[in-house]
Amino acid sequence: MASLCRRAIFQVARRPLHMSACRSMEEKMADPLDHATGLEKAEMLAELAGNDDPFDTKVMKRGPGTKECPNLVGSFFKSRLVGCICEEDQLHINWMWLHKGKPRRCECGHWFKLVERTPVQV
Repeated sequence: MASLCRRAIFQVARRPLHMSACRSMEEKMADPLDHATGLEKAEMLAELAGNDDPFDTKVMKRGPGTKECPNLVGSFFKSRLVGCICEEDQLHINWMWLHKGKPRRCECGHWFKLVERTPVQV
């Protein structure tokens, strides 16, 4: 009887070995560039190449904006919608369409011209 109790205690005390799915601290996560596809990968590659605005969507500061030296706006198409905030404290945006080859003057007097850009290759 005592041997039976002793056997039961040792069987309960023995536990199988369990392995967790956690990685050791020495291993690192894979590079996100290896997992990215499509536009996300094109954006990452452009950023690595030094282009922080591959799709030309960031706000740009106006230059002199004269008729002889207009503000150049890049576009992948023949026309583009552009918004001009004429004064710093202004609460609305003056929208206008720019067409390729035709400089356009905003209500505030600044000139804008559309220039062709090459699209990002995916």
